[in-house]
Parts: sequence; C-alpha cells; structure tokens
Amino acid sequence: MSRPVYLDYASTTPVDPRVAAAMLQCLTVEGEFGNPASASHDYGHAAAALVENARAQVAASVGAQPQEVVWTSGATEANNLAIFGAAEYYRESGRHIVTSRTEHKAVLDPCRELERRGWRVTYLTPDGDGVIDAAQVAAALRPDTVLVSIMHVNNEIGVIQDIAAIASICANHGGARLHVDAAQSVGKCAVDFAGFGVDLMSFSAHKAYGPKGVGALLVSRRGGDAGGGAPRVHLRALLFGGGQERALRAGTVPTHQVVGMGLAFELAAAARESEAASLGALRERLWQGLELLGGVLRNGTATHSVPQLLNVSFEGVEGESLLAAVHGRLAVSAGSACTSALQEPSYVLRALGRGEVLSESTLRFGLGRNTSEQDIDTAITVVTQAVSRLRRISGA
Repeated sequence: MSRPVYLDYASTTPVDPRVAAAMLQCLTVEGEFGNPASASHDYGHAAAALVENARAQVAASVGAQPQEVVWTSGATEANNLAIFGAAEYYRESGRHIVTSRTEHKAVLDPCRELERRGWRVTYLTPDGDGVIDAAQVAAALRPDTVLVSIMHVNNEIGVIQDIAAIASICANHGGARLHVDAAQSVGKCAVDFAGFGVDLMSFSAHKAYGPKGVGALLVSRRGGDAGGGAPRVHLRALLFGGGQERALRAGTVPTHQVVGMGLAFELAAAARESEAASLGALRERLWQGLELLGGVLRNGTATHSVPQLLNVSFEGVEGESLLAAVHGRLAVSAGSACTSALQEPSYVLRALGRGEVLSESTLRFGLGRNTSEQDIDTAITVVTQAVSRLRRISGA
C-alpha cells in the first residue's frame, strides 16, 4: 500500500539530505564528535568551531548577530526561556504581560502559569482575518507591562502579523520588551530580527527541514557591545549546571543538532522566494479545487499569510468523521500537532469567530518543498469525495 500524501509540513518537515549529511559528520569517530565545551584538546576546538559557524548561519538567515543566538531544544523551550526569564528578571518593574488568544500553547501555557503565580495577562483577540492590530497592543500596555509576546506567523492559519509596527509600539512604551514566536517563519516569509526591532525571538529547526530537538532564542544586543557585552534585554536562566550559552542555557551543546539547524536555516532562507512562488501557486490550486464543493470557508486572511498554509472549514460535516474519511490517503491535521490529542475545537478558529461546529470541521493543509501538483490534485479528489459522502449521509 502506498503511503498517504503528506500535507502536514506545518507540523514537521523531513530533514534535508544535505543537512543530514552534515549532521552525520559530527557523530562518528572519523568526524567532529568532540564536546564543544572541551577547551583542552583539538577535538573540542573543532566541535566548537562548527557550533559557532552554525550560530553565524542562523544569525545571518534572520538578520541577527551571532552572539544573539542562544541554543535551545526547540521553540517550546525558547518560548519558555523568553517568557519566564523576562518575567522573573523584571518582576520588580511590573507583573503585566500582553499576548494574543491565537498564540501557540508554548506561549499560552507559560502565561497561564504566570497568572497562577500572581502575574496579570491581557489576551488580545484578533479580527476575523486573524490579524492583531498594533493599536490593540498600544491600548493594552500599562505602566507595569514588562513583556509583550506576539507570534509572527500563526501555526494554524498562516497569518503574518506586522511585527515591526508592534515593536515600535513597545519601544515607545520603554518597559515593554517584545518576544516573538517565529517557529513558522524561516523559509516562509522575510525575517529581520534587527530590522523588526524585536527583543526576543524563538525558532525551531524542524519547521525548516532541520532536525527535531533543537531550536534557538535570539536575545537582542542592539545598543550593547557588538563584541559580546551586555544584552539589550535580560533574562533569568531556567537551567543551571555548566554556564553554557552565556549562562542562559546550561547543558552540553549537541554539535550535530546545531550544525543541522544552521545549514537548514541557511538553505531555507536562500530558497524562500522561489519556494514562495511555487507553493503559493499550489496553495491556490488547492483552494480553487476545494472551493468548488460549496459551503467551504477559508480561515485567515489570504493577503497577509505564508504560502505554505491553507486552513479550510467545511459546512455540513462532522470533524472526526472528516479526518477518519481522509485517513490513509492524506496526512493532514485539524490544527496544531501540539493540541491534536486534546479532541477540542481549535481555539485559534474560535478566536476568529468561528462557531464550535465549524471549528471542528476543519482541515489544515501544510505544503512543503516536496509537494507536487499531483499531490494537490489527489488532495482535492480525496477531500471532495469525503465531504460529499459525509454530507449525503447527514442530509446536509
């Protein structure tokens, strides 16, 4: 039996073969397997050089300085370090945070934990297209606001927020540092850490054809010493036990993982424009095919979104039945992979004003580097057959 057509690239991507080959060179006795923190021999020096090269690759791909890159185990850890780290460091200045209702759980759950500890959190609601206006952020800021956390690209609907405008609002406030979850951004849209004026930004390698289990948090040093002096924003560390990563993230740096992330980000940034054109055409082909069913709603603005994502709700069908009907032929999801086990309507779609039934009767299509026209046509056929049959059964 052939494998299902994979249209869940928003969840994870396969590792690029070039990335896998580079990683392999750091795992065997013939390669650079040393501990990059070992300063007493050449094996450690060689590994450290690879780590720093990867740091420079990540920085160059997102408009940052190498010394602003702090390695983590992924975007979830990076988000936690940014939110808890900033909240704890600046707690004497204020205990108010601003975020949005459509953030990833890796932002929302830390914010809710801080609420349990006594912080106040303002949750902004986007408009019907999924957009957070900078004026909403400005209206939510208070004298005791110490952190704003707004996602760059939404992981369910692909909407791109105007991060530069939000950063300007935060800068004018003075005490509100801006954190951005950019896990879905690299290779999909332009990312400019310095140009945006962001203080903290989180990334994950496995969204950009790199390995799972590695990510990074950018900690701004704009205005500080470019040679490695005091950062622009300060954090309390969450992990202790070795002082690695400027004492912000203890633990042995996994050379093969960060080498994979560095190369993956370099390749993704270089291919962004060409892939955006081809994937945008495939996304519109998919949408036009599905739209013919009628009773089909596109979630999120089409004009300010990445070309890799299409989120569609289908009237007259039940959500679990729809997923079951396409299972085995299509690998798609109803929303974020991190919430798929919860069996509840998408909170992102509910925030956009979709009702519970429509929020459940939704498919998220994530297109990627290996998606073909044949894959799109197969998806149109499979979904059309499934929705038509389920509507006949329900009498819709």
